[in-house]
Amino acid sequence: MIKVFNHWFYRATIARVAIDLMFPVVCVILVAVWVGRGGEIALEKVAFYALIFALMSIAFNAWLGIYQRVHSRTRAETRARAVLSLYLAIPLAYVVFSMLSVAEVDRGFMLLSGLAALFATLLHRVHSAHSRSGLLLSHRVLVFGAGDEAENVGRVLRKSDPDIHIVGFYPSPTDTELVVPAQVLLSRDMSLSDTAHSLKVDEIIVAVRERRGGALPLRELLDCKLSGVKVLDLASYFERALGQIRIDSLRVSWLIFGDGFRQSWRRTAVKRLFDIVAASFLLLLAAPVMLLTMLMIILEDGFSVFYRQERVGLDGRLFNVIKFRSMRKDAESDGQPRWATANDDRVTRVGRIIRKLRIDELPQLYSVLTGDMSLVGPRPERPYFVDQLTRDVPFYAVRHSVKPGVTGWAQVSYHYGSTVDDSIQKLQYDLFYVKNHSLFLDVVILFQTVGVVLTGKGAQ
Repeated sequence: MIKVFNHWFYRATIARVAIDLMFPVVCVILVAVWVGRGGEIALEKVAFYALIFALMSIAFNAWLGIYQRVHSRTRAETRARAVLSLYLAIPLAYVVFSMLSVAEVDRGFMLLSGLAALFATLLHRVHSAHSRSGLLLSHRVLVFGAGDEAENVGRVLRKSDPDIHIVGFYPSPTDTELVVPAQVLLSRDMSLSDTAHSLKVDEIIVAVRERRGGALPLRELLDCKLSGVKVLDLASYFERALGQIRIDSLRVSWLIFGDGFRQSWRRTAVKRLFDIVAASFLLLLAAPVMLLTMLMIILEDGFSVFYRQERVGLDGRLFNVIKFRSMRKDAESDGQPRWATANDDRVTRVGRIIRKLRIDELPQLYSVLTGDMSLVGPRPERPYFVDQLTRDVPFYAVRHSVKPGVTGWAQVSYHYGSTVDDSIQKLQYDLFYVKNHSLFLDVVILFQTVGVVLTGKGAQ
């Protein structure tokens, strides 16, 4: 994996983006040269429009989740998304190249160049659906440990990272029970450093919970690191591979002495400026949709249109969040707070639509302008549930060190959740955001939020 602006990307993902950028530009230029034989043609202008087309296609692909961080979907679903992206690219190609005003270029050129670019992209998509790694060399990983933690790491590696090859599991002296299969166990006859060098290992993941009493061969791990082999603990590995900070592998010392969790005045100023500009633009853009939503709510269930509720914000301060009302007026008539569920019978018919498309969240843009919220951040929770989760879930209060957001890393990375266990899963993504938040990551999350809305993955 490669770190870009404090955010991890799979090498395969970067390669796919590069190929998606290269194919349209190269194909269009080749067709332009072929069509323009015997005459002059402005290749620079053609290449510029081809680049615009390629960048817009990449944006569509990102919204459709084709470059998604963890690829757990089936090959059939991958191919379906690829076909959908091509269907979107066809009218896009027509619109972009119709603006190309070069006298020597006729309709035949536009047709040939567009079809050539789309055909090349289709070949790449089909190949990617059958071979995730593509032309990239595999990354050789050795897991130190053979217990439950090691087995969990191996399962996550095989599921989430298309680039790795697990060479084996090296048992720790403190492993009381060997959980991983015998065929992948490495012999302890050789030292850890000698084993890593003989197997040409690129990376060692330390997957043991107990580290006292000589459990870790510190000298050998240091030798491996000094010889160019990366060494990661569980928390760092899950942060990089899954975009989350796992509570079950987290230590307070790691939070204190590790990098990240930066809250500089410069980052705060940039984030606030971005929030004001983006929220103002989105409010103007969404005004017709918001007016239509208000009318639909009134026609179905009368007034009131908005729903105000107390939530916990930055540093534990309380504020009122504003949303379009999606539930019946008597949703909590007994005064007892309850988790909202995916198929909640309290939701109105209009409410189901606006929750599915996240239109109910649009009034929160006003809270962004007032400074109570940010566009991107952990979702604000109700005080009743915050008190409960703070008691039951370690490190839950850490998420309140940044402003809550209209959307967040947990919302684009995890499905709809309505239980304490779901809150724990989302917290692990929130901790990743709090540790690594940047303007670049905010833009990535906003792009993926559009993809969540377009593919109908739901609300919350």
